[in-house]
Amino acid sequence: MNVPELLESASLLVPEETATENDITVRDIWDYLVHDEWEIALGLLEELRDEGALPLAFWEALAEAAGQLRLERSAAWCRWRCSEIRNGVIRADLTLRPAGEARRTTAISGAGVLRPMWDIGHTSPTGDAAVSIAALWVEDLPFLEPGGKATVRLVPLTPSHWTDVRPGQQITMHEDRTVAGTAVILEVHPPALEMT
Repeated sequence: MNVPELLESASLLVPEETATENDITVRDIWDYLVHDEWEIALGLLEELRDEGALPLAFWEALAEAAGQLRLERSAAWCRWRCSEIRNGVIRADLTLRPAGEARRTTAISGAGVLRPMWDIGHTSPTGDAAVSIAALWVEDLPFLEPGGKATVRLVPLTPSHWTDVRPGQQITMHEDRTVAGTAVILEVHPPALEMT
């Protein structure tokens, strides 16, 4: 499919009452599609408040359209949303340790590249802390500097490891044996594909 077909098929998967934070609806987005304003339509479709209701096919179509338009960050975001549907997502407030106190001395990419280890309270058979891996997307920032704070989205590599994580719980991020950052869980959403 080409870009207009992908965007049209994605928009057909959206309930009519769904809107962006600025109250732009799917009907408004169709006006941009009719006038070949594909990048604007794509951006608005990405902003729709879905509250977990938009299906995997919606995000797959947007990812493909963004790829064809060579909008790399947009394509990465849409692929990220696909992985949230498959694996679940945990939102948290993360504080990275300053550069002088941790191994990391450079900023981390906000676009879901980093897959750190997390101490979420599990123990190994020997009684040591056991870590679980989750990819990290920084909301509203392209990078997060050492010592910085941001709201992040975590996609677990193994969702079953994360079933006991709860809002308010503090977890620690590791890139090696040392603590790289501390996060407080805000929201936990299980994999959507298991719920259907």
